[in-house]
Amino acid sequence: MDRRNIKCLVNPTKEDILEREPLLAFSFYLSDKNNLLLHLSDEILENLDKGFGDTINTKLIGDASSWTWFWTLGAYEVVRTISQAKECFSDTFILKINKLKQQLAIVRMPSAKMEEQGKNKPVNSNRSPDGWDIEKKDLLIGSPHNPKSARQLFELYDKILCSLKPDDVIKHHQESYDKVKGNYKK
Repeated sequence: MDRRNIKCLVNPTKEDILEREPLLAFSFYLSDKNNLLLHLSDEILENLDKGFGDTINTKLIGDASSWTWFWTLGAYEVVRTISQAKECFSDTFILKINKLKQQLAIVRMPSAKMEEQGKNKPVNSNRSPDGWDIEKKDLLIGSPHNPKSARQLFELYDKILCSLKPDDVIKHHQESYDKVKGNYKK
């Protein structure tokens, strides 16, 4: 789905709505957070494009950097929620989500916990929040020893979350608690 060229639905059916936004079948709340993250990544990219223009605008790049930190935490939580409710999604979609979760974890750990992912080793706390790739108008995020492209991560998130089809959603979020917790009643 090309989320940037969506037509207005007039008197839509439930099927029309879910075709446009399949994550609603899993969770209205999470679908809203996903839409927020997609919009935020667009705003960050716009700031990077303008900030790395003919002259460097550190205010725009600084804002993009701060928003990227929030985006990383939010994106990880959305993806983790989907991953933990794997029985609610098709196996094909969960494979894609798990790939994304791994990539997000690589940048999330140094940013959120100030440690290298999977190493119980601190990341320097007196470091810049990210590196700059001026030529590519990009932020290099995560560990300073192994930074990742923010642009590529935004693109991967967008690609995977926008690949979700109505048939990929098998059941609602709350139904995932039936088997796991045994305490959800409809």
